[in-house]
Amino acid sequence: MSGAVSPSQTRTHLCHIQPFSNHTTLSPEKSRKTSSLENMEESQQTRARENYLGPEDYFMAAAVLSAKRSKDPSTQVGACIVNQENKIVGIGYNGMPNRCDGKLPWARNDGNKLDPESKYPYVCHAELNAIMNKNSADVKGCTMYVTLFPCNECAKLIIQAGIKEVVYLSDKYHDTPDVKASKKMLSLAGVQTREFTPKESEIVIPLNK
Repeated sequence: MSGAVSPSQTRTHLCHIQPFSNHTTLSPEKSRKTSSLENMEESQQTRARENYLGPEDYFMAAAVLSAKRSKDPSTQVGACIVNQENKIVGIGYNGMPNRCDGKLPWARNDGNKLDPESKYPYVCHAELNAIMNKNSADVKGCTMYVTLFPCNECAKLIIQAGIKEVVYLSDKYHDTPDVKASKKMLSLAGVQTREFTPKESEIVIPLNK
């Protein structure tokens, strides 16, 4: 019969049918790429994170955050003291003396720093509070990170406490007699001062879950 397939022809055709397989064979090039991706993922899981906060940014950020605790309506200052092992040993912000909070004025009188109706005769500066709040026997050889260059009174405390270096964020009062006297004393006492150079322009601290 025309068009009929003989048994021998059927066997010949069946010989060329490849068995179906669930496994796909990769070319050598694709295999290398897959292996490289797997190694990269494994390396990222075991390697230390690179975009972590550096120590200097961390210490100044602690001072900036501490300044947020100040109730001074015009100037908020924070200070952070760090020892030779890069550990925080003291922190403080400007505020009124203990047991005097809420009982003394926060007014400014730049023309008379002894005006009893202004804040100046009463307020404790951040540097003083950081030294007083120390959690170590002393702060000799430590570095102080402060958001505003210390005044002359704070410079005396820094020198007497044995702090070796002051890193400041702002020096906006550099032309005032107080700061000029401060810089003179710190220089004579061998206390190094330098302006803070951040690696991060901003640090976001989310407090919501």
